[in-house]
Amino acid sequence: MMLKKFLLPFLVVVSLKVAAQSAVSSVADSLYLLGNYAAAINEYSKIGDATSGIQIARAYTAIGNYEKAIRQYQSVLKKGTNSEIAGFELGKLLLKTKAYDSAYTAFNELIRKDSINPEYHYYLGRVQQQNGDEIAANFSFTNALKSDSTHLRSLYALGKFYVGIQQKDSALPYIDAGLRFYDDDVALIHLKALAFFNDGQYEKAIPYFERLLELGENKPFIRQKLGFSYFRNWQYDEAKEQYYQLLKVENYKVEGYNSLAEVFLREKQLDSAEYYINKYIRERSVDFSMEYADLGRIARLRGQTKKAMEYYHKAWEENTENPLFYFQFCTLADEYYKDPNLKLTNYQKFVEQYNNSMPFLKERADKRIAELKAEIHFSKD
Repeated sequence: MMLKKFLLPFLVVVSLKVAAQSAVSSVADSLYLLGNYAAAINEYSKIGDATSGIQIARAYTAIGNYEKAIRQYQSVLKKGTNSEIAGFELGKLLLKTKAYDSAYTAFNELIRKDSINPEYHYYLGRVQQQNGDEIAANFSFTNALKSDSTHLRSLYALGKFYVGIQQKDSALPYIDAGLRFYDDDVALIHLKALAFFNDGQYEKAIPYFERLLELGENKPFIRQKLGFSYFRNWQYDEAKEQYYQLLKVENYKVEGYNSLAEVFLREKQLDSAEYYINKYIRERSVDFSMEYADLGRIARLRGQTKKAMEYYHKAWEENTENPLFYFQFCTLADEYYKDPNLKLTNYQKFVEQYNNSMPFLKERADKRIAELKAEIHFSKD
């Protein structure tokens, strides 16, 4: 009876404490899920257990304060509870922050505790890759597959390694194993396309590059390789279609022009081949207009008007589509020459050539033209 008398208040206090912690935890979890990480950290700090400690570390990670997140995970690990979860998340964060030696230790410790978890072996492999030890990394990826033969990231890592060293026959078993598990994995499809492409088996590469386009991977480097595969497989119309698409991408125009010229030349369509070769040459031409303009500005700051004028004229010759270069030439010539007729001719040429661009420059040129015409008129009187 006496035990019951003392036990009941104790249980009530414990129940109230648990309920209060549960309420705080609920508030903290809500704040965390809503992305209010700073407020969530404050609420989790009131709880003080290992679970809330992990959540604090996750919140710091979400904020981007990795140093505090790492210290928080290490604090949780010292307490021992939930150590495997904290250790795994810490290992991934150490890998992300390029603390490879610490990450290596973290994943080895996890493997010591649970040697059949494929994720631990996979991430150890990732660390070994970053340390430049591909052999050890491949061994770790293979260990991951021993635990889970469908572990896609390990299959991809091994497939990518063998594609990279152009060992198609070694790469394909891993790639095909991944595609049997998930046949629309674009990374694995791309690897398979490259395995055949790098081996010169263009006909076999074509359906995989085509599949990538079907899956929305509308990237220029895929079209470039598909176009080349078509070309080498004598599918010239299909090749041209891909190369025309490259012309729409600024950084691939040169490749597009050159490739189209090659296809048309192979077809003996000489006019078209000539046209695209000339486009290729023009696109490849090096443009030093900005460099000449910078030299012009330096010369102007030094008071070297004639030299500055010459540099701006060179800049304009390199890129006649930029009206500012010629306008700068006009103003410098205006300073340097005494003959108003020569000055007038320059400004008139500017207005004639760039009538529809940069209205504020045209307005200044028109004003100066009017002044020079008045000067010339009165000089005749």
